[in-house]
Amino acid sequence: MPDPARPSPTNAHGHRLTPSGGPRLRSDIVDVYIFQRSSRPPAKLAAAAASRPRSSMDSDAGGSGAGSLTGEQVYFLQLLRAGAPLAGTWHPVMGHIESGETAVECAKRELREEVGLKSEGGSLLGLWALEQVHPFFIAELDAIVLSPRFAAEVPAGWSPTIDDEHSDFRWVSRRDVPTMFMWPGQQAACREIVEGLVPEGSLMREQVRVG
Repeated sequence: MPDPARPSPTNAHGHRLTPSGGPRLRSDIVDVYIFQRSSRPPAKLAAAAASRPRSSMDSDAGGSGAGSLTGEQVYFLQLLRAGAPLAGTWHPVMGHIESGETAVECAKRELREEVGLKSEGGSLLGLWALEQVHPFFIAELDAIVLSPRFAAEVPAGWSPTIDDEHSDFRWVSRRDVPTMFMWPGQQAACREIVEGLVPEGSLMREQVRVG
């Protein structure tokens, strides 16, 4: 328990010089957002929400617009968690960085383990490190997580081989990201992919490519 008789030292303006408590900071969880570009909806496409907020990822009726090629649409993969934590909810590929492993190495390993996606064989068209790291708070752990995030592109028609941590998968149209992805940070990552990574002439794509 804090000792009220020994308060944390402050400067002349009353600011604490050193923290006396607060949540832990963690950066050992990575997200990988698998996406494909296709002129035809993939198998197992999630049903569009009847009512959804309009977002910057909406495009014109023809399927073109910011973040896509003419006649193509962007679709994101979601996996259904089979067990705790977050059982019964839909997410991108997620995993913990192991001791001695870099975030990029973890992302590649999780792609292999969770969906059977490997660098060799032509199924992984590219892997990119996203710029934004969206912090989120886990009350049960009293921890603030700063999660490195990645984007992985696969060919149109590719289908995952899911592991026993998940019970199902589905594809989500970029138009339905605001209602199909639960967390604001996940929605922001999809938006970064659509607006910054996918368009022809992207200034960032080659700079952040890691595989």
